[in-house]
Amino acid sequence: FIAISILALGFYPITPLMIILLLIFNDLPILAIAYDNTPIENKPIKWNLKEVLIISTILGVLGVISSFGALYLVKNVFGLSLELIQTIIFLKLLVAGHLTIYITRTKKRFWKKPYPSPILLMAGFGTEILATLLSVYSHFITPISWTIVGIIWAYAIFWFLVNDQAKIMTYKFLEKRKLNKKRQTKINEVIPIFKN
Repeated sequence: FIAISILALGFYPITPLMIILLLIFNDLPILAIAYDNTPIENKPIKWNLKEVLIISTILGVLGVISSFGALYLVKNVFGLSLELIQTIIFLKLLVAGHLTIYITRTKKRFWKKPYPSPILLMAGFGTEILATLLSVYSHFITPISWTIVGIIWAYAIFWFLVNDQAKIMTYKFLEKRKLNKKRQTKINEVIPIFKN
């Protein structure tokens, strides 16, 4: 996202310090994923890489659309200063990125069992709250108002719900396709019997 923004728009949507903060704040939820409540299989799991790539591509594209949408709004519609835009995009990337963890951890809706572990919830929301406080009160980055923070959180939650719906629809589509393939295979096995 950052590289595309530099090329397409000719400016840095976040500062190098914000990139470092994003990396630090992202580490804690990533480490906490190891303690998450996820279903345990009795046998080793064979990864369906095609499915993983399709889901990750769809969520990635939606993430880029939401980020460029936010950037377009704050730059072209509201005409905010570069410094405010950088703080807004920093907070949006962090909040939306951490919320994505709760979408990708299961094939079901994000609110269904198994629920996220307390450690994952504390790591995710803890770093989001720290980043929010940093965005409002910090002297290292241009502070934004609580109203703007509320709008960023609402925007991120809106896209979180869109992404969850997209995930569910994609899994349903892939499952339907898999069933159709199985049916077609069975039909192809039966057709030679009738020809003979």
